[in-house]
Amino acid sequence: MRTAATRGAALLTGALLTLAAAVGGSVPAVAAPLPAAALAPPTGPTVAVALGDSFISGEGGRWLGNSARYQTDRNGTDRAWTGSGYDPSRVYGSTAAVEGCHRSDVSELATAALPVAERVNLACSGAETRHVLSTAAGGEQLNGEAPQLDRLGQIARTKRVSLVVLSLGGNDIGFGGIIGECAYDWAFSRLCSREQGAIVDRKLPQVRAAISAVVDDLRATMTAAGYRTGDYRLVLQSYPSPIPGGEEFRLREGDSNRLNRDGCPFNNRDADWARYTLVPQLSELVGSVAAAKGADFLDLQDMLAGHEVCSLGTAQVGQAGPDPRKHEWARFLDYANTQGTLEESMHPNAYGQRALGTCLGLITARPGRWSCVSDYLGDDTPTAMRLVPTTG
Repeated sequence: MRTAATRGAALLTGALLTLAAAVGGSVPAVAAPLPAAALAPPTGPTVAVALGDSFISGEGGRWLGNSARYQTDRNGTDRAWTGSGYDPSRVYGSTAAVEGCHRSDVSELATAALPVAERVNLACSGAETRHVLSTAAGGEQLNGEAPQLDRLGQIARTKRVSLVVLSLGGNDIGFGGIIGECAYDWAFSRLCSREQGAIVDRKLPQVRAAISAVVDDLRATMTAAGYRTGDYRLVLQSYPSPIPGGEEFRLREGDSNRLNRDGCPFNNRDADWARYTLVPQLSELVGSVAAAKGADFLDLQDMLAGHEVCSLGTAQVGQAGPDPRKHEWARFLDYANTQGTLEESMHPNAYGQRALGTCLGLITARPGRWSCVSDYLGDDTPTAMRLVPTTG
């Protein structure tokens, strides 16, 4: 998730903390529902719409695993390689600028098996709840684009929206900043989890209210376009953990390659907190909003299990090229911007996004509350995912 803070002039310090951000402010009030613009939604071919942040826009989709090779195609991992240079628009299209929305060609909406004629990805890297809320509810532009619910309303009035998928809350909670702070503390043999955990605990009620406000505003937007609640599916999804728990790292805790080569500079205890406390907290938060608002819930907290950055059983890509059965499904922390952009760090890569797409296709076929995990009976590829009932 894109953030923008700095901390000192040193390269390591400054680069790591460009991930950090401050989140604050009050939750905008939701505009009162407008009268329905029509007695029924438009007829015709159906449309699926993605809303929210970088975890659904497709941030990180440029990469097929991670490689320590900086040149040319980086052992086949860099999908932006042209043969003579790099063109991120091959992956992110017109949203490829460093501060762009980074809507990739392998985003989950693009790759999911969905019974729709058209897919519209309105999600944007860096989006907070205020960038999704409609203008009438206090929403704001991001990267020169109108609030996402304004654009959803325009689509819903002219096309038959049958599915809306929402990924939201991580930027409001400061997920990117947490990554930066914890990586910085690893470099100085300090723990981040106590301080960051207290900050998260204070923010959770506000973020829960903010996501609830977005869902209410979304329902009002669809009602104003002539839709009833049963005319479309709404899926809220949580976040996968890009790193494993501390005991599941393939490198010892103090190994300098956690930073310099493998891109996972985190203390084991901090990794345990992130994997087993923070990510479940976000899942519980999103799941509770989904339950309260009558939406389906896709729990993704274990989706990357076994394929996280630096996890046991995975490796970086070598000269033989990428293989989803062997290599990581999330982007490593490229603190020095040696490959691509720092914003892509700690996001599902092309493999991870295809797995997300598989999960979205599965829940579209089976409404309800589900966790999506790797299918142990499958071939350990992004298409071999399965749904299991959520525990909460």
